[in-house]
Amino acid sequence: MRRPDLLVVGGGPAGLATALHAARAGLDTVVAEPRPAPVDKACGEGLMPGAVRALTALGLHAPGHPLTGIRYVQGPCRVEAAFRRERGLGVRRTDLHTVLHRAVLDAGVPVLPLRVDGVRQDADGVTVPGAGLRARWLVAADGLHSPVRRSLGLDRPARTAPRYGLRRHYAVPPWSSRVEVHWGPDAEAYVTPLGPELVGVALLTAHRAPYGVQLAGFPELAARLPPHTAVTPVRGAGPLRRRSRTRVHGRVLFVGDAAGYVDALTGEGVCLALTGARALVANLRTGTPGRYDADWARATRRYRVLTEALVRARQQPALAPHIVPVAARLPRLFAAAVQALG
Repeated sequence: MRRPDLLVVGGGPAGLATALHAARAGLDTVVAEPRPAPVDKACGEGLMPGAVRALTALGLHAPGHPLTGIRYVQGPCRVEAAFRRERGLGVRRTDLHTVLHRAVLDAGVPVLPLRVDGVRQDADGVTVPGAGLRARWLVAADGLHSPVRRSLGLDRPARTAPRYGLRRHYAVPPWSSRVEVHWGPDAEAYVTPLGPELVGVALLTAHRAPYGVQLAGFPELAARLPPHTAVTPVRGAGPLRRRSRTRVHGRVLFVGDAAGYVDALTGEGVCLALTGARALVANLRTGTPGRYDADWARATRRYRVLTEALVRARQQPALAPHIVPVAARLPRLFAAAVQALG
């Protein structure tokens, strides 16, 4: 039975970044991911400047469209702010995955076509039953609905109404270099430029309805996106709100969405995945895995506070219609929030 230092369960950005950091730290690492590369997922595909910075720190560069800021739109009301110091990047999820996957393979890390639904652990390591795998440590990077987290009884019930994400791509030229967030009565639509003739449109909503029905709730946006320009099927994800009782459970550590997730409203999922991977491996390298939970909480505090506040306001009928108008009346406050995303 092979016994690496680290078994990473999940081959998305969080898992691959963890594996890459671990391999470069000299840890014998294996990734378990049953899906063939590249792995796609319903997401907004806009990397905030912090995510671009984290990717660059790994020596990696993904193809995409530069993002210069964020614009909120609600009918005739608009407010926008630029990223001050660095740019973001609109990049197809499959392109981001390809870059990370190739880097992991180049680092000599095997990616096994293996599904892990449960684990057993003791004082010396973690075993995957029936797979012939045992490692000193296991990192669960297996997504929002983490089977590993669930098998260990670490799920915590969400206290807010569930929200869902839907995404599709359209072969139209981007009309802005900024991520546009269109606010409707019951949903938000995120428009991310991804290339000279491609935009991604992600819908965040608490309602279970087909993509086309929900897009029709944004008539100005829908007019820019004739049905014949759709070039990918609709992908969905959710419920988005996921809570974990801890990020460290014995010799099992959680990273990315599996560690806990509030909402996609501020577009920081990939940034959290990359920075969380770095913090996790740093604690394993220094022999302080127990500190990772506190490091994760500190690194994600701004995201959790800002996103929780927006989601709660969004779900209050008396407050939701005023989010964009208030931001337009307080442009400096909006700009400060945009800089915080950087």
